[in-house]
Amino acid sequence: MIKSMDEFTLTINGKQIETKETIGVINPATEEIVGHAPVASKNDLDLAVKAARSAFPKWASRSFEERSELILQFANAISENQKELASLLTLEQGKPLSFAEREINMAVYWLKESANHRLSTEVLEESETTYIEKHYTPLGVVGAIVPWNFPVLLAMFKIPLALLSGNTLIVKPSPYTPLTTLKIGEIASTIFPDGVYNTLSGDDALGPMITGHPGIDKVSFTGSTATGKKIMESAAKNLKRVTLELGGNDAAIILPDVSIDEVIQPIFWGMFLNSGQVCINAKRIFVHHDIYDKFVDKLIEYAKTVRVGNGLEPASQLGPVQNLVQYKKVKNLIKEAKQNGLKFAFEGEAPRSGYFIPVTIVDNPPENARVVTEEAFGPIVPLLKYQSYEEVIERANRSQYGLGGSIWGKDIELAKSIADKLETGTVWINEIGALSPTIPFGGHKQSGYGIEGSVEGLKEYTNTKIIRINKR
Repeated sequence: MIKSMDEFTLTINGKQIETKETIGVINPATEEIVGHAPVASKNDLDLAVKAARSAFPKWASRSFEERSELILQFANAISENQKELASLLTLEQGKPLSFAEREINMAVYWLKESANHRLSTEVLEESETTYIEKHYTPLGVVGAIVPWNFPVLLAMFKIPLALLSGNTLIVKPSPYTPLTTLKIGEIASTIFPDGVYNTLSGDDALGPMITGHPGIDKVSFTGSTATGKKIMESAAKNLKRVTLELGGNDAAIILPDVSIDEVIQPIFWGMFLNSGQVCINAKRIFVHHDIYDKFVDKLIEYAKTVRVGNGLEPASQLGPVQNLVQYKKVKNLIKEAKQNGLKFAFEGEAPRSGYFIPVTIVDNPPENARVVTEEAFGPIVPLLKYQSYEEVIERANRSQYGLGGSIWGKDIELAKSIADKLETGTVWINEIGALSPTIPFGGHKQSGYGIEGSVEGLKEYTNTKIIRINKR
């Protein structure tokens, strides 16, 4: 189904389109170019919007069942190409191959489960004099802007809901990780009617062109809070609908009754999964002072067993930071922490070439340190002592972000009472990062706007229409 894993094109109106200009995509483990992605022009975007708008009426008129069936076919086609897609994903993103394979499998799962959602007409009133119905109608053309940390999976948070609800689609991957998404766009062109699913890659100019385009009715974006604010500002010019899944500085709260040996491994991966490049990773670890020293020792003991390396090497468990900009940001954060005299509990080992940063744990830094207040989005995490539950709740909430949080301990009622007071969209108890296509996901404060996943997320791709009948 995929013609070549070495040639990359846009997908516009069901056709593969080459461009004059391309950008080199760098493998962050080797700093070598692994492919050249097309750079879409304003004209390419206009053509994609025109195709999507032309395809919209017929696509919207199809039943949920018809649209769902094509989404399931799409999922199966991706699954048939899982090995090739996962290898390409590792080359451009850097994550270990086993994690890339898991991401492709999760994307397939997300498509299939999301295809089961339905919206039906609701009768709000039925009397002798009045009949009122509520309908959910698709918005039109949706722009899906996808980040570089999980370029395939996070695309599938958006794609099936946009299509299932009757919208047509333009998918834009990050310039750092466009290749796998472009190949998936090729697959989509063999499944969906022309114009329903379009894929455009480009440079930093493409995103603003999409968010400002008058022919696009909604933008769904996953990425930084700073960029999310710019998208909301741009969308306001024509009241374009937006869903924004943005940054997080999630707190993990370790209660004094926790079984340290049992939780060290899941907490470690809750901190450092994907080399810390996960919006819902634990980024501030609050440990009760009674168990702090033992917890630190056990965490370091486990961290020493984890290997950082090239994602194509079978032994690698963590890969590089994905791009040079983020690499320099995290390196600067570590450098400043050292210059300010912060204590480092652990610095692991990592290859010297490529964008590798070792697992780094900071020991009880001050509350105003950048490593505490900012979302590092890399493999560096602070451990922080606390004494009372009131104190730790206040400190956990002392952030502009409110995406997620986790609580670890045996006393579930205590954990739940703390969870009730955390200002976040999701709180996990004795787990972290568990998401589902059937459960709503969104952030509080500056961590986002709107909901992804579940029927609630599906409604975000629709307008509400009321039909009233006067029966008198």
